[in-house]
Amino acid sequence: MRLGSFTAFAPALADTPGGYEPGHFAKLYQLEASHFWFRARNGLIQWALRRHFPNARSLCEIGCGTGFVLSGLQEAAPQLRLAASEIFAEGLPFAQSRVPGARLFQMDARSIPFEDEFDVIGAFDVIEHVEEDTDVLCQMHRALKPGGGLLLTVPQHPWLWSAADEVAHHVRRYTASDLRQKVLDAGFRIARVTSFVSLLLPLMLLSRRARPGKNPDPYDELRIGPVSNALLSAVMTVERALIRMGVSFPAGGSLLLAARRPER
Repeated sequence: MRLGSFTAFAPALADTPGGYEPGHFAKLYQLEASHFWFRARNGLIQWALRRHFPNARSLCEIGCGTGFVLSGLQEAAPQLRLAASEIFAEGLPFAQSRVPGARLFQMDARSIPFEDEFDVIGAFDVIEHVEEDTDVLCQMHRALKPGGGLLLTVPQHPWLWSAADEVAHHVRRYTASDLRQKVLDAGFRIARVTSFVSLLLPLMLLSRRARPGKNPDPYDELRIGPVSNALLSAVMTVERALIRMGVSFPAGGSLLLAARRPER
């Protein structure tokens, strides 16, 4: 089925609220490119792709949102044939505007209609929105070519749970051991796990505790002055350099995981 110019594999879910608020896409589209956290995460994902899967020729991003990560991947690895999915069709035009050459489609990650298709699959702050995260990981395993790579980022530490997670429609925050086990159970071999947003973890904890518990502004964390944004960006640049040097942080606001589907 088609939804506008996009193939829809799960059209009944295309505008169904649940794991996300589709109306957030327009605001994110305006704010992501200048915000330190989105820029720092992009830099880390791009490094992880080059480090762990340098020979990849195709990549599919699950839950691409506005296409900000996808556009960064295109810039970092122009040889990639890019595909991306989003369960909420409202996000796809934003992604198309950023990466017009990518193959974009509406899809439920719990039912991926591909097998042995991609060299790399990525899901960046996506699976925490899905009750059936283990099903999603198994579907990703099936859609990867043998020897293909998996890249994930997720929010970490259940003790960091706050009203911000509820506004974001998170189902969970992960522990490193929980994420590792779920990825192993899905049939992957893990190459690297590290926390990030580690040097800023005390500030993040204070910020979460200071925010109101009822009816929080969903964009509050995205509104930050230019000086603070520049300083926080500099801290994240130092952190990324340490990760590139081999440091795996034991704690942080988020987790990065790279894994591989074994060869047959």
